[in-house]
Amino acid sequence: MNKMNKEALSEQQFDQLLSFFQVFSNESRLKIIGHLANGERSVGELADLLGVKEPTVSHHLSQLKDIGLVDARAEGTMRIYRLNGRELETMSKDVFAPGNLAALVEPSELTDEERILRTWVKDGRIVDIPAQEKKKQILIRWLAGQIDPERRWTEKEFSEWLKQFNEDYAFLRRYLVDSHYMAREDGIYWRTPENDPVLD
Repeated sequence: MNKMNKEALSEQQFDQLLSFFQVFSNESRLKIIGHLANGERSVGELADLLGVKEPTVSHHLSQLKDIGLVDARAEGTMRIYRLNGRELETMSKDVFAPGNLAALVEPSELTDEERILRTWVKDGRIVDIPAQEKKKQILIRWLAGQIDPERRWTEKEFSEWLKQFNEDYAFLRRYLVDSHYMAREDGIYWRTPENDPVLD
């Protein structure tokens, strides 16, 4: 698997996704998970069930343990393994969350605008204001698209509404006006017909 769009995923999230798919891409590891889902097993028991050698089972169990899917306890001279069902459920939810799956798309398959929005907009909020003008313009155009074109706002109302997108509402308000997405007169703001800036 090639390196993916890490602008949309943190290094830790990316590694977790990669580990998850690597673990579940192996038939023997899947069978081990299935057997452990039915109850605790020793290495020897799993080796008998799978028809493989114990060192092979130990290798697979080590990989499952590394990502938290399997726990072990001592019983005499043996180690008994069990499935960590809660971790499996949590990991499955995280891995298959739509946002994380969408982030697996290769950068070449996304437009510049899509990549920038995925990086700088999380859960409907602008996480930070980028320094690059091109990125600012893409964000402000996206923000302008959220504004009701029929509404008239007082400055206080508009500022309160902008706070849901970023705490620096004054910058957003000013930038919307400077980019001609909003007009202002006598303290009243309204959405102007869309006027896309030229992106360098």
